Amino acid sequence: MGGRGAFPFLGLLFVVALPAIPTACATAEDEDGTPHRVAVARFSHETCTFCPGPDPGIEDWTRTREPYRGDELLELGSYVGGFVKQAREFGDIELVGLTSPTGVWGGSSRTWNEEEVFDHFVGQMLEELEAALPVDGVFLSLHGAMAVRNITRPEAEMARRFREVVGPNVPIVATFDLHGNEDEEFLQWADGAFVTKRFPHYDSYLQGERAARYLRLVMRGDYQPTTATRRPPIVTPTVLQWTGAYPVMDIMERARRWEAREPGVYVSVFLGFPWSDVPNIGTTVHVMTNDDQELAEHIAEDVSDYIWRMREDYAHGSFPSPEEAVRLTREATAAGEVPVVLADYWDRPGDATWTLSALLDQGVSRVLYAALTAEPTLDRIWEEGVQPGDAVRMEAGGYTGPQAGPPVQVDGTLIWRGERWGYDRVAAVEHGDGNVLILVPAYQQITTPEQIRFGPIEPDDFDVFVLKTRVHFRRGFDETGYAPTIHIVDAPGYWFGTIRLDALEYEHVDLARFYPFGEP
Repeated sequence: MGGRGAFPFLGLLFVVALPAIPTACATAEDEDGTPHRVAVARFSHETCTFCPGPDPGIEDWTRTREPYRGDELLELGSYVGGFVKQAREFGDIELVGLTSPTGVWGGSSRTWNEEEVFDHFVGQMLEELEAALPVDGVFLSLHGAMAVRNITRPEAEMARRFREVVGPNVPIVATFDLHGNEDEEFLQWADGAFVTKRFPHYDSYLQGERAARYLRLVMRGDYQPTTATRRPPIVTPTVLQWTGAYPVMDIMERARRWEAREPGVYVSVFLGFPWSDVPNIGTTVHVMTNDDQELAEHIAEDVSDYIWRMREDYAHGSFPSPEEAVRLTREATAAGEVPVVLADYWDRPGDATWTLSALLDQGVSRVLYAALTAEPTLDRIWEEGVQPGDAVRMEAGGYTGPQAGPPVQVDGTLIWRGERWGYDRVAAVEHGDGNVLILVPAYQQITTPEQIRFGPIEPDDFDVFVLKTRVHFRRGFDETGYAPTIHIVDAPGYWFGTIRLDALEYEHVDLARFYPFGEP
Protein backbone atom coordinates (compact mmCIF):
# COMPACT_ATOMS: atom_id res chain seq x y z
CA MET A 1 0.00 0.00 0.00
CA GLY A 2 1.00 3.66 -0.20
CA GLY A 3 1.80 6.14 -2.92
CA ARG A 4 -0.91 7.44 -5.21
CA GLY A 5 -2.28 4.00 -5.99
CA ALA A 6 -5.17 2.01 -4.53
CA PHE A 7 -5.76 1.77 -0.78
CA PRO A 8 -7.33 -1.71 -0.47
CA PHE A 9 -8.71 -1.71 3.07
CA LEU A 10 -10.26 1.69 2.56
CA GLY A 11 -12.08 0.37 -0.44
CA LEU A 12 -14.55 -1.06 2.04
CA LEU A 13 -14.91 1.91 4.32
CA PHE A 14 -14.88 5.66 4.55
CA VAL A 15 -13.14 6.90 1.39
CA VAL A 16 -14.43 10.41 0.81
CA ALA A 17 -13.42 13.16 -1.61
CA LEU A 18 -15.13 16.46 -1.05
CA PRO A 19 -15.64 19.19 -3.64
CA ALA A 20 -14.39 22.62 -2.76
CA ILE A 21 -16.97 24.89 -1.16
CA PRO A 22 -17.29 28.27 -2.89
CA THR A 23 -15.70 30.96 -0.77
CA ALA A 24 -15.69 34.71 -0.79
CA CYS A 25 -13.09 36.69 -2.70
CA ALA A 26 -11.94 40.10 -1.54
CA THR A 27 -14.78 42.58 -1.92
CA ALA A 28 -14.62 46.23 -2.98
CA GLU A 29 -15.21 47.19 0.63
CA ASP A 30 -12.25 45.01 1.67
CA GLU A 31 -10.04 46.74 -0.88
CA ASP A 32 -11.20 50.11 0.46
CA GLY A 33 -9.94 49.16 3.91
CA THR A 34 -13.18 48.05 5.56
CA PRO A 35 -12.34 45.43 8.20
CA HIS A 36 -13.41 41.83 7.66
CA ARG A 37 -16.21 41.10 10.15
CA VAL A 38 -15.90 37.66 11.75
CA ALA A 39 -18.46 36.03 14.05
CA VAL A 40 -16.99 33.98 16.91
CA ALA A 41 -18.83 31.26 18.85
CA ARG A 42 -17.91 28.44 21.25
CA PHE A 43 -19.88 25.27 22.03
CA SER A 44 -17.80 22.39 23.33
CA HIS A 45 -18.49 19.11 25.12
CA GLU A 46 -16.81 15.70 25.24
CA THR A 47 -19.88 13.56 25.92
CA CYS A 48 -19.65 10.21 27.69
CA THR A 49 -22.99 8.71 26.62
CA PHE A 50 -22.31 5.61 28.75
CA CYS A 51 -21.83 7.60 31.95
CA PRO A 52 -24.64 7.31 34.50
CA GLY A 53 -27.01 10.10 35.40
CA PRO A 54 -29.75 12.15 33.75
CA ASP A 55 -29.32 13.90 30.42
CA PRO A 56 -27.96 17.39 31.12
CA GLY A 57 -30.33 20.22 30.28
CA ILE A 58 -29.99 23.95 29.90
CA GLU A 59 -29.77 24.39 33.68
CA ASP A 60 -26.70 22.11 33.76
CA TRP A 61 -25.03 24.30 31.14
CA THR A 62 -25.66 27.44 33.20
CA ARG A 63 -25.10 26.03 36.69
CA THR A 64 -21.48 27.18 36.99
CA ARG A 65 -22.07 30.55 35.33
CA GLU A 66 -24.15 32.26 32.66
CA PRO A 67 -22.97 32.06 29.04
CA TYR A 68 -20.23 34.35 27.78
CA ARG A 69 -21.68 37.32 25.90
CA GLY A 70 -20.16 39.59 23.27
CA ASP A 71 -16.67 40.80 24.06
CA GLU A 72 -16.63 38.61 27.19
CA LEU A 73 -16.27 35.56 24.93
CA LEU A 74 -13.30 37.16 23.18
CA GLU A 75 -11.35 37.30 26.45
CA LEU A 76 -11.16 33.51 26.82
CA GLY A 77 -7.95 31.55 26.40
CA SER A 78 -7.24 28.27 24.59
CA TYR A 79 -8.60 28.01 21.03
CA VAL A 80 -10.59 31.25 21.25
CA GLY A 81 -7.66 33.09 22.80
CA GLY A 82 -5.31 32.07 20.02
CA PHE A 83 -7.79 32.98 17.32
CA VAL A 84 -8.57 36.39 18.83
CA LYS A 85 -4.93 37.28 19.43
CA GLN A 86 -3.92 36.46 15.86
CA ALA A 87 -6.99 38.11 14.32
CA ARG A 88 -6.38 41.34 16.23
CA GLU A 89 -2.74 41.41 15.23
CA PHE A 90 -3.75 41.60 11.57
CA GLY A 91 -5.49 44.88 12.24
CA ASP A 92 -8.11 44.37 9.54
CA ILE A 93 -10.52 41.99 11.32
CA GLU A 94 -13.48 43.03 13.45
CA LEU A 95 -14.67 40.30 15.82
CA VAL A 96 -18.30 39.77 16.81
CA GLY A 97 -18.71 37.54 19.87
CA LEU A 98 -21.88 35.42 19.91
CA THR A 99 -23.38 34.26 23.22
CA SER A 100 -21.73 30.93 24.07
CA PRO A 101 -22.16 28.54 27.03
CA THR A 102 -19.18 28.03 29.31
CA GLY A 103 -19.56 24.26 29.78
CA VAL A 104 -21.75 21.62 31.34
CA TRP A 105 -21.73 20.72 35.04
CA GLY A 106 -19.66 17.55 35.43
CA GLY A 107 -17.77 18.02 32.18
CA SER A 108 -16.86 14.82 30.35
CA SER A 109 -18.59 12.66 32.96
CA ARG A 110 -22.01 13.76 31.66
CA THR A 111 -24.15 11.73 29.32
CA TRP A 112 -26.31 12.65 26.28
CA ASN A 113 -27.23 16.31 25.97
CA GLU A 114 -30.89 17.05 25.52
CA GLU A 115 -31.87 18.20 22.04
CA GLU A 116 -33.32 21.30 23.68
CA VAL A 117 -29.82 22.26 24.86
CA PHE A 118 -28.43 22.23 21.35
CA ASP A 119 -31.38 24.06 19.83
CA HIS A 120 -31.38 26.67 22.60
CA PHE A 121 -27.74 27.70 22.46
CA VAL A 122 -27.23 27.35 18.72
CA GLY A 123 -30.53 29.13 18.13
CA GLN A 124 -29.40 32.03 20.32
CA MET A 125 -26.13 32.25 18.38
CA LEU A 126 -27.94 32.30 15.05
CA GLU A 127 -30.34 35.03 16.16
CA GLU A 128 -27.39 37.20 17.11
CA LEU A 129 -25.59 36.29 13.90
CA GLU A 130 -28.56 37.33 11.78
CA ALA A 131 -28.72 40.63 13.62
CA ALA A 132 -24.99 41.19 13.00
CA LEU A 133 -25.04 40.48 9.24
CA PRO A 134 -23.26 40.96 7.00
CA VAL A 135 -20.18 39.04 8.17
CA ASP A 136 -17.20 37.94 6.11
CA GLY A 137 -16.31 34.85 8.11
CA VAL A 138 -17.26 32.58 11.01
CA PHE A 139 -15.01 30.96 13.63
CA LEU A 140 -16.37 28.11 15.77
CA SER A 141 -14.53 26.73 18.81
CA LEU A 142 -15.82 23.16 19.08
CA HIS A 143 -14.77 19.83 20.56
CA GLY A 144 -15.89 17.17 18.10
CA ALA A 145 -17.22 14.58 20.57
CA MET A 146 -20.44 16.27 21.59
CA ALA A 147 -23.42 13.89 21.63
CA VAL A 148 -27.00 15.16 21.44
CA ARG A 149 -30.23 13.20 21.47
CA ASN A 150 -31.69 12.97 17.94
CA ILE A 151 -28.80 14.88 16.34
CA THR A 152 -26.29 12.43 14.91
CA ARG A 153 -23.44 14.85 14.18
CA PRO A 154 -23.88 17.96 16.33
CA GLU A 155 -20.81 19.88 15.14
CA ALA A 156 -21.64 19.27 11.48
CA GLU A 157 -25.25 20.26 12.18
CA MET A 158 -24.04 23.44 13.82
CA ALA A 159 -21.97 24.26 10.74
CA ARG A 160 -24.97 23.51 8.52
CA ARG A 161 -27.20 25.88 10.48
CA PHE A 162 -24.58 28.61 10.36
CA ARG A 163 -24.23 28.02 6.62
CA GLU A 164 -27.94 28.58 6.16
CA VAL A 165 -27.62 32.01 7.75
CA VAL A 166 -24.41 33.29 6.13
CA GLY A 167 -24.93 31.76 2.69
CA PRO A 168 -22.56 29.79 0.44
CA ASN A 169 -19.78 32.37 0.06
CA VAL A 170 -18.84 33.14 3.67
CA PRO A 171 -16.06 30.87 4.97
CA ILE A 172 -16.64 28.89 8.18
CA VAL A 173 -13.62 27.57 10.08
CA ALA A 174 -13.47 25.61 13.36
CA THR A 175 -11.01 24.27 15.90
CA PHE A 176 -11.34 20.82 17.47
CA ASP A 177 -9.99 18.55 20.17
CA LEU A 178 -8.19 15.54 18.69
CA HIS A 179 -10.71 13.33 20.51
CA GLY A 180 -13.42 14.50 18.15
CA ASN A 181 -15.67 12.02 16.39
CA GLU A 182 -15.73 13.82 13.07
CA ASP A 183 -16.00 12.41 9.59
CA GLU A 184 -16.40 14.06 6.18
CA GLU A 185 -19.71 15.75 6.94
CA PHE A 186 -18.36 18.75 8.82
CA LEU A 187 -16.32 19.81 5.80
CA GLN A 188 -19.41 19.57 3.62
CA TRP A 189 -20.66 22.69 5.40
CA ALA A 190 -17.44 24.33 6.56
CA ASP A 191 -14.21 25.40 4.86
CA GLY A 192 -11.63 24.31 7.39
CA ALA A 193 -10.94 22.33 10.57
CA PHE A 194 -7.91 22.70 12.82
CA VAL A 195 -7.32 19.89 15.31
CA THR A 196 -4.86 19.69 18.19
CA LYS A 197 -1.87 17.50 17.45
CA ARG A 198 -0.81 17.07 21.06
CA PHE A 199 -2.37 15.22 23.98
CA PRO A 200 -2.18 16.87 26.51
CA HIS A 201 -3.44 19.70 24.31
CA TYR A 202 -0.55 22.14 24.55
CA ASP A 203 -1.36 23.44 21.09
CA SER A 204 -4.99 24.53 21.48
CA TYR A 205 -3.93 28.20 21.45
CA LEU A 206 -1.72 27.51 18.44
CA GLN A 207 -4.58 25.90 16.52
CA GLY A 208 -6.69 28.98 17.20
CA GLU A 209 -3.94 31.14 15.71
CA ARG A 210 -3.68 28.88 12.66
CA ALA A 211 -7.44 29.04 12.16
CA ALA A 212 -7.30 32.86 12.16
CA ARG A 213 -4.51 32.98 9.58
CA TYR A 214 -6.30 30.46 7.39
CA LEU A 215 -9.66 32.22 7.62
CA ARG A 216 -8.10 35.53 6.63
CA LEU A 217 -6.49 33.95 3.57
CA VAL A 218 -9.85 32.53 2.50
CA MET A 219 -11.70 35.78 3.13
CA ARG A 220 -9.14 37.66 1.02
CA GLY A 221 -9.49 35.19 -1.82
CA ASP A 222 -5.90 33.93 -1.44
CA TYR A 223 -6.85 30.35 -0.58
CA GLN A 224 -9.38 28.05 -2.23
CA PRO A 225 -10.17 25.27 0.29
CA THR A 226 -9.97 21.81 -1.23
CA THR A 227 -10.38 18.87 1.12
CA ALA A 228 -10.05 15.13 1.43
CA THR A 229 -11.08 12.80 4.25
CA ARG A 230 -10.07 9.24 5.13
CA ARG A 231 -11.30 7.07 7.96
CA PRO A 232 -8.94 4.15 8.70
CA PRO A 233 -11.24 1.72 10.56
CA ILE A 234 -9.51 1.78 13.94
CA VAL A 235 -11.02 2.68 17.30
CA THR A 236 -8.89 3.18 20.40
CA PRO A 237 -9.44 4.25 24.03
CA THR A 238 -8.06 7.66 24.94
CA VAL A 239 -5.53 6.27 27.43
CA LEU A 240 -3.63 4.87 24.43
CA GLN A 241 -3.63 8.20 22.59
CA TRP A 242 -0.81 9.97 24.42
CA THR A 243 1.19 11.91 21.82
CA GLY A 244 4.32 11.81 23.98
CA ALA A 245 5.11 8.23 23.02
CA TYR A 246 5.13 5.86 20.06
CA PRO A 247 3.02 5.27 17.99
CA VAL A 248 0.76 8.34 18.28
CA MET A 249 3.78 10.63 18.43
CA ASP A 250 4.86 9.23 15.06
CA ILE A 251 1.37 9.57 13.59
CA MET A 252 1.22 13.26 14.46
CA GLU A 253 4.75 13.77 13.19
CA ARG A 254 3.64 12.29 9.87
CA ALA A 255 0.96 14.97 9.65
CA ARG A 256 3.41 17.73 10.59
CA ARG A 257 5.91 16.59 7.95
CA TRP A 258 3.33 16.94 5.20
CA GLU A 259 2.50 20.42 6.45
CA ALA A 260 6.19 21.34 6.42
CA ARG A 261 6.85 19.85 2.96
CA GLU A 262 3.89 21.23 1.02
CA PRO A 263 3.01 24.97 1.19
CA GLY A 264 -0.60 25.62 2.04
CA VAL A 265 -1.28 22.08 3.31
CA TYR A 266 -3.07 21.39 6.60
CA VAL A 267 -3.31 17.85 7.96
CA SER A 268 -5.45 16.95 10.99
CA VAL A 269 -5.92 13.60 12.72
CA PHE A 270 -8.93 12.92 14.93
CA LEU A 271 -8.13 10.02 17.27
CA GLY A 272 -11.79 9.72 18.31
CA PHE A 273 -13.72 9.37 21.55
CA PRO A 274 -15.24 5.88 21.87
CA TRP A 275 -17.41 6.69 24.92
CA SER A 276 -19.83 8.58 22.70
CA ASP A 277 -22.30 6.15 21.15
CA VAL A 278 -22.33 7.86 17.75
CA PRO A 279 -21.79 6.29 14.32
CA ASN A 280 -18.65 8.29 13.44
CA ILE A 281 -16.38 7.20 16.30
CA GLY A 282 -12.85 6.20 15.43
CA THR A 283 -9.92 7.65 13.56
CA THR A 284 -10.29 10.33 10.88
CA VAL A 285 -7.82 12.21 8.70
CA HIS A 286 -8.71 15.64 7.30
CA VAL A 287 -6.52 17.31 4.68
CA MET A 288 -6.92 20.82 3.28
CA THR A 289 -4.99 22.17 0.29
CA ASN A 290 -5.14 25.34 -1.77
CA ASP A 291 -7.10 24.21 -4.83
CA ASP A 292 -5.19 20.93 -5.29
CA GLN A 293 -7.56 17.98 -5.00
CA GLU A 294 -5.00 15.43 -6.20
CA LEU A 295 -2.53 16.46 -3.51
CA ALA A 296 -5.24 16.42 -0.85
CA GLU A 297 -6.23 12.88 -1.80
CA HIS A 298 -2.63 11.68 -1.90
CA ILE A 299 -1.77 13.06 1.56
CA ALA A 300 -4.99 11.79 3.16
CA GLU A 301 -4.32 8.34 1.77
CA ASP A 302 -0.70 8.34 2.90
CA VAL A 303 -1.49 9.35 6.49
CA SER A 304 -4.35 6.85 6.70
CA ASP A 305 -2.15 4.10 5.32
CA TYR A 306 0.53 4.99 7.88
CA ILE A 307 -1.96 4.83 10.76
CA TRP A 308 -3.17 1.44 9.54
CA ARG A 309 0.40 0.13 9.62
CA MET A 310 0.67 1.33 13.23
CA ARG A 311 -2.63 -0.27 14.24
CA GLU A 312 -1.33 -3.04 16.51
CA ASP A 313 0.60 -0.74 18.83
CA TYR A 314 -1.98 2.03 18.44
CA ALA A 315 -4.94 -0.06 19.62
CA HIS A 316 -3.56 -2.33 22.36
CA GLY A 317 -2.33 -1.85 25.91
CA SER A 318 -2.42 -3.40 29.37
CA PHE A 319 -2.19 -1.94 32.86
CA PRO A 320 -1.87 -3.29 36.43
CA SER A 321 -4.84 -3.94 38.70
CA PRO A 322 -5.33 -1.67 41.74
CA GLU A 323 -3.72 -4.27 44.04
CA GLU A 324 -0.72 -4.74 41.75
CA ALA A 325 -0.31 -1.00 41.19
CA VAL A 326 -0.27 -0.39 44.94
CA ARG A 327 2.29 -3.16 45.43
CA LEU A 328 4.49 -1.48 42.81
CA THR A 329 3.93 1.82 44.60
CA ARG A 330 5.21 0.38 47.87
CA GLU A 331 8.35 -0.81 46.06
CA ALA A 332 8.88 2.64 44.55
CA THR A 333 8.43 4.46 47.86
CA ALA A 334 10.83 2.05 49.59
CA ALA A 335 13.40 2.81 46.89
CA GLY A 336 12.85 6.55 47.18
CA GLU A 337 11.44 6.81 43.65
CA VAL A 338 8.78 9.29 44.67
CA PRO A 339 6.40 10.85 44.14
CA VAL A 340 4.35 8.11 42.53
CA VAL A 341 1.30 8.82 40.39
CA LEU A 342 -1.52 6.29 40.24
CA ALA A 343 -3.90 7.25 37.44
CA ASP A 344 -7.38 5.71 37.53
CA TYR A 345 -7.68 6.16 33.77
CA TRP A 346 -11.01 4.40 33.38
CA ASP A 347 -13.03 6.12 36.13
CA ARG A 348 -15.05 8.74 34.26
CA PRO A 349 -17.59 9.53 37.02
CA GLY A 350 -14.65 9.85 39.44
CA ASP A 351 -16.20 7.98 42.37
CA ALA A 352 -14.50 4.57 42.01
CA THR A 353 -12.89 3.39 45.24
CA TRP A 354 -10.85 0.36 44.15
CA THR A 355 -7.45 2.07 44.23
CA LEU A 356 -8.26 3.89 47.48
CA SER A 357 -9.30 0.61 49.12
CA ALA A 358 -6.10 -1.09 47.97
CA LEU A 359 -3.99 1.75 49.40
CA LEU A 360 -5.79 1.51 52.74
CA ASP A 361 -5.56 -2.27 52.81
CA GLN A 362 -1.81 -2.20 52.14
CA GLY A 363 -1.16 0.60 54.62
CA VAL A 364 0.41 3.12 52.25
CA SER A 365 1.07 6.52 53.80
CA ARG A 366 1.52 10.11 52.57
CA VAL A 367 -1.13 9.71 49.86
CA LEU A 368 -2.93 12.68 48.31
CA TYR A 369 -6.10 11.47 46.63
CA ALA A 370 -7.24 14.14 44.15
CA ALA A 371 -10.09 13.84 43.84
CA LEU A 372 -12.99 11.53 44.72
CA THR A 373 -16.46 12.39 43.44
CA ALA A 374 -18.58 12.28 46.60
CA GLU A 375 -21.51 14.67 46.44
CA PRO A 376 -23.55 12.79 49.09
CA THR A 377 -20.62 13.04 51.52
CA LEU A 378 -20.24 16.75 50.83
CA ASP A 379 -23.96 17.21 51.39
CA ARG A 380 -23.58 15.68 54.82
CA ILE A 381 -20.53 17.77 55.71
CA TRP A 382 -22.36 20.97 54.85
CA GLU A 383 -25.68 19.92 56.38
CA GLU A 384 -24.01 18.96 59.67
CA GLY A 385 -21.86 22.08 59.66
CA VAL A 386 -18.59 20.16 59.94
CA GLN A 387 -15.72 22.65 60.16
CA PRO A 388 -11.91 22.36 59.75
CA GLY A 389 -10.54 20.63 62.82
CA ASP A 390 -13.68 18.56 63.37
CA ALA A 391 -13.59 14.78 63.28
CA VAL A 392 -15.05 13.10 60.20
CA ARG A 393 -16.41 9.58 60.15
CA MET A 394 -18.23 9.06 56.88
CA GLU A 395 -18.52 6.88 53.82
CA ALA A 396 -17.32 8.33 50.53
CA GLY A 397 -17.42 7.36 46.85
CA GLY A 398 -18.82 4.26 45.25
CA TYR A 399 -22.31 5.51 44.56
CA THR A 400 -22.75 5.38 40.76
CA GLY A 401 -23.02 1.61 40.49
CA PRO A 402 -21.23 -1.69 41.00
CA GLN A 403 -18.22 -0.74 38.89
CA ALA A 404 -17.43 2.14 41.26
CA GLY A 405 -16.82 -0.29 44.10
CA PRO A 406 -18.23 -0.07 47.63
CA PRO A 407 -18.12 3.22 49.54
CA VAL A 408 -14.98 3.62 51.64
CA GLN A 409 -15.17 4.39 55.35
CA VAL A 410 -13.13 7.51 56.07
CA ASP A 411 -12.13 8.27 59.66
CA GLY A 412 -10.15 11.46 59.97
CA THR A 413 -10.19 15.22 60.38
CA LEU A 414 -11.61 17.85 58.09
CA ILE A 415 -8.72 20.18 57.24
CA TRP A 416 -10.33 22.40 54.59
CA ARG A 417 -13.67 23.22 53.01
CA GLY A 418 -14.66 25.86 50.51
CA GLU A 419 -14.96 26.75 46.83
CA ARG A 420 -12.57 25.28 44.31
CA TRP A 421 -12.39 24.51 40.56
CA GLY A 422 -15.70 26.21 39.92
CA TYR A 423 -17.51 24.12 42.55
CA ASP A 424 -19.11 25.78 45.55
CA ARG A 425 -18.32 22.83 47.82
CA VAL A 426 -15.00 20.99 48.02
CA ALA A 427 -13.54 19.38 51.13
CA ALA A 428 -10.25 17.83 52.23
CA VAL A 429 -10.04 15.15 54.91
CA GLU A 430 -6.79 14.08 56.57
CA HIS A 431 -6.73 10.41 57.57
CA GLY A 432 -4.36 7.57 58.36
CA ASP A 433 -0.63 8.25 58.25
CA GLY A 434 -0.34 11.61 56.51
CA ASN A 435 -3.01 10.90 53.89
CA VAL A 436 -5.41 13.50 52.48
CA LEU A 437 -8.61 12.77 50.56
CA ILE A 438 -10.09 15.59 48.48
CA LEU A 439 -13.84 15.34 47.92
CA VAL A 440 -15.58 17.00 44.97
CA PRO A 441 -19.25 17.11 43.88
CA ALA A 442 -18.53 16.06 40.28
CA TYR A 443 -15.68 14.66 38.22
CA GLN A 444 -12.48 16.68 38.53
CA GLN A 445 -9.38 15.94 36.49
CA ILE A 446 -6.13 17.16 38.05
CA THR A 447 -3.38 17.95 35.55
CA THR A 448 -0.72 19.79 37.57
CA PRO A 449 0.54 19.88 41.17
CA GLU A 450 -0.35 23.59 41.27
CA GLN A 451 -4.04 22.72 41.08
CA ILE A 452 -3.82 20.93 44.44
CA ARG A 453 -1.68 23.51 46.19
CA PHE A 454 -4.31 25.29 48.28
CA GLY A 455 -5.29 25.80 51.90
CA PRO A 456 -3.09 23.60 54.09
CA ILE A 457 -2.30 21.23 51.22
CA GLU A 458 1.25 21.23 49.86
CA PRO A 459 1.67 18.59 47.13
CA ASP A 460 5.43 18.40 47.69
CA ASP A 461 4.74 16.83 51.10
CA PHE A 462 3.21 13.68 49.58
CA ASP A 463 4.78 10.49 48.21
CA VAL A 464 1.76 9.22 46.27
CA PHE A 465 -0.91 10.91 44.15
CA VAL A 466 -4.11 9.23 43.02
CA LEU A 467 -5.58 11.07 40.03
CA LYS A 468 -8.72 10.49 37.99
CA THR A 469 -7.11 11.00 34.62
CA ARG A 470 -5.87 9.25 31.50
CA VAL A 471 -3.25 11.44 29.85
CA HIS A 472 -3.77 15.08 30.80
CA PHE A 473 -1.96 14.58 34.12
CA ARG A 474 1.28 14.14 32.17
CA ARG A 475 1.28 17.90 31.61
CA GLY A 476 2.29 18.62 35.20
CA PHE A 477 3.37 15.30 36.69
CA ASP A 478 5.29 13.53 33.91
CA GLU A 479 6.49 15.85 31.16
CA THR A 480 7.89 18.26 33.77
CA GLY A 481 9.83 15.51 35.55
CA TYR A 482 7.83 15.99 38.76
CA ALA A 483 6.90 12.33 39.33
CA PRO A 484 9.57 9.72 38.54
CA THR A 485 7.14 6.81 38.94
CA ILE A 486 3.84 6.56 37.10
CA HIS A 487 1.36 3.69 36.96
CA ILE A 488 -1.80 3.71 34.89
CA VAL A 489 -4.27 1.69 36.96
CA ASP A 490 -6.84 -0.60 35.38
CA ALA A 491 -10.29 -1.46 36.60
CA PRO A 492 -10.87 -4.79 38.35
CA GLY A 493 -13.78 -5.57 36.03
CA TYR A 494 -15.04 -5.57 32.48
CA TRP A 495 -16.65 -2.14 32.60
CA PHE A 496 -17.16 1.03 30.61
CA GLY A 497 -14.29 3.47 30.66
CA THR A 498 -11.67 0.75 30.27
CA ILE A 499 -9.68 -0.20 27.20
CA ARG A 500 -12.14 -3.09 26.80
CA LEU A 501 -14.49 -1.20 24.52
CA ASP A 502 -16.39 -4.36 23.64
CA ALA A 503 -17.89 -4.11 27.14
CA LEU A 504 -19.92 -1.14 25.91
CA GLU A 505 -23.48 -1.69 24.76
CA TYR A 506 -23.38 0.41 21.63
CA GLU A 507 -26.62 1.09 19.81
CA HIS A 508 -25.24 3.18 16.97
CA VAL A 509 -21.86 1.53 16.42
CA ASP A 510 -20.91 -1.85 14.99
CA LEU A 511 -17.53 -2.59 16.59
CA ALA A 512 -16.98 -5.44 14.14
CA ARG A 513 -16.27 -2.76 11.54
CA PHE A 514 -13.26 -1.54 13.51
CA TYR A 515 -9.86 -2.91 14.42
CA PRO A 516 -9.09 -4.45 16.92
CA PHE A 517 -12.66 -5.65 17.58
CA GLY A 518 -13.40 -7.05 14.14
CA GLU A 519 -11.86 -7.60 10.72
CA PRO A 520 -12.60 -4.46 8.70
